Amino acid sequence: MTIPHADQIRLYRDMALARRFEEGVAEAYADSFIGGFTHLYTGQEAVAAGSISALNHDDYVNATYRDHAHALARGADPARLMAELYGRTTGVCKGKGGSMHFYDAENYFLGGYGIVGGNLPLAAGLGLSVQMKDEDRVVMVFFGDGASNNGVFHESLNMAKLWNLPVIFLCENNFYGIATDVRISSSFNEIYKKAQGYGMPGHVVNGMDVLEVRELCDEVVRHVRQGAGPVLIEARCYRFGGHSMTDPARYRPRAEEELWRKRDPIPRLARHLLKRQICDQARLDALQAEVNETVEAAMRFAEESPVPAPEALYEDLYVEEPGA
Repeated sequence: MTIPHADQIRLYRDMALARRFEEGVAEAYADSFIGGFTHLYTGQEAVAAGSISALNHDDYVNATYRDHAHALARGADPARLMAELYGRTTGVCKGKGGSMHFYDAENYFLGGYGIVGGNLPLAAGLGLSVQMKDEDRVVMVFFGDGASNNGVFHESLNMAKLWNLPVIFLCENNFYGIATDVRISSSFNEIYKKAQGYGMPGHVVNGMDVLEVRELCDEVVRHVRQGAGPVLIEARCYRFGGHSMTDPARYRPRAEEELWRKRDPIPRLARHLLKRQICDQARLDALQAEVNETVEAAMRFAEESPVPAPEALYEDLYVEEPGA
């Protein structure tokens, strides 16, 4: 399968934007503009960019608490996302959700979810809704290796296959559940093979190669959209930082980190684009300058946006029924 050249360049931009956004978040966190738990996605950009680019605009996406890059790849406004991190009224959730709870219904991005594995049954519910309404949509739900032993993982896969729901379960296996190596937390480490227990297809992909991710997801999305039922994908990747901003990641061997940094998905794609003469270095530099300005503008917008008034705590607690 050939990925159009324009799409390959867009994938580079999406990954560069996600990387620079996370760098901006780290800077703002260090300057105390952002507080609370904040989980960066640096190193894993190929998974979000490659998989989400295979979807239609109105397909549903549901993510974990490490959700910044997924929202960006879905088309959410970087300025409103940054404002949400700053806790400002102009944020996508009016400053009330923060890092772990991005939500952008206009772009069919339904979370950011803070509970490990808790988004999986929600994705199954979305798939059931799509099926009952006979809609031409699929659901893509992201989770980490740490969620693959949770009860809701097995329950969600079981029900999705039992009802043949249009759900793509995408495990971002970065080998660490917080600080715990998957090799000492799971008796079975080939997560994609867990699909066999529920009679659904399972695939493994190099999560550091955005083109491999995109090619597989193009195939899987087409498969699921045609009514073939759910699929499990395991994308093997690596986060370059700790679990959160407060984690120095001293539990990981330095040699391991150095090895994975050599597999950085962004320069990897850049080398491919240059070698195949899909674009030149000047174009890549221009794209980087563009995303740099986008993130700088987002940070200015967030800093200049107002903080919610105290009474905002009592707003948006309940949904009003029509005519009430």
